[in-house]
Amino acid sequence: MAEIIYKDECYKVMGACFEVYKVNGCGFVEPVYQECLALELASQQIPFQEQVELNLKYKGQPLTQTYKPDFICFEKIIVEIKAVSALNDKHRAQVQNYLKVTEFKLGLLVNFGHYPKVEWERIVH
Repeated sequence: MAEIIYKDECYKVMGACFEVYKVNGCGFVEPVYQECLALELASQQIPFQEQVELNLKYKGQPLTQTYKPDFICFEKIIVEIKAVSALNDKHRAQVQNYLKVTEFKLGLLVNFGHYPKVEWERIVH
């Protein structure tokens, strides 16, 4: 059986996400959840960076365009949040691209817009 990558760290991050959903429920826009999750991660002393600008390259040449994932937790997990009725392949591809650029192994795609509970996926690179 395969080992679950970053199991303890993922558990902590998702616990913070569940707390935000428990307090807010669904129906808010993404920036509200972004701010609430930042407060919750800090209150739970989960190390994170918010909206870190990732530099991109094309065939070794730097691009002026950048990526900004919502959060990087524990310096190794991408956390991308959404506030939509359901996650789709475009959202999954976004996280895959963040993982490709950072060379991180795990991304969490979290949807606060789903009812009656948080919708989330682990995406492994």
